[in-house]
Amino acid sequence: MEPKKTHVAVAAPTISVRYLADYMAGSERKKRTIVSKCKYRPIAPMLQHKEAAITISSAFRKGTATPDMIKERADFIRGKLATDEFDALTNEVNADYLEQFAKVVAQVDLPKAEILPGKSFPALLIHGVKISFSPSLIFRRTTKTNKLKHGALMLRYAKGKPLDPVVGCFQSSAIFGLLGEQHDQDGSEPEKALCITLDGVTGALHSAPGSAISDFANMKAACQTIAERWPNIPAPANAVF
Repeated sequence: MEPKKTHVAVAAPTISVRYLADYMAGSERKKRTIVSKCKYRPIAPMLQHKEAAITISSAFRKGTATPDMIKERADFIRGKLATDEFDALTNEVNADYLEQFAKVVAQVDLPKAEILPGKSFPALLIHGVKISFSPSLIFRRTTKTNKLKHGALMLRYAKGKPLDPVVGCFQSSAIFGLLGEQHDQDGSEPEKALCITLDGVTGALHSAPGSAISDFANMKAACQTIAERWPNIPAPANAVF
């Protein structure tokens, strides 16, 4: 009997914006671990915070992001019927996320702009690395001089672990840089203040810093290193393909 497969090897270098931000702020050991996770993906389903993220982004768009509303949604998710143990655990982690966010949502002050639903952008190829980019919200505004500006918000959450501001700033720099690479059809330009990473644990907003352009240039250079490193990253111990 053949052993059960545990992982899938991704042939082409691929990384998400979140992992790229973690990579930029990580030690050499952390960087190797991140690239390994991106190249060798477990077949077993991973716990996701999708329902919590949808709840939060929808509440901001509708103007209903209040502690009571978020807590009520957390209670609903926790009480949902589950089809199996994994489904039950998924409900728990999503409810935990929302319960924590309910404690801090009142302090979240989003920029004054039109709030639109998020979207998944086509993967951008940078120095041989595909970067996946799926912000939860899109921002648009018109300046006093009638210039069109846009940005996007991404959510981060790790139970009990506030987001490292360095990671948050790198992620927001990536948002700013990637939006600039998309060449928006309406002629608008990305604005640093509208490129935001929101920490679901603390409610902190990390906007793209003044160094966003150079940060993104460094991220591009890191992509070349990732592409070069990709073929030589060893598989996890005991992995079966």
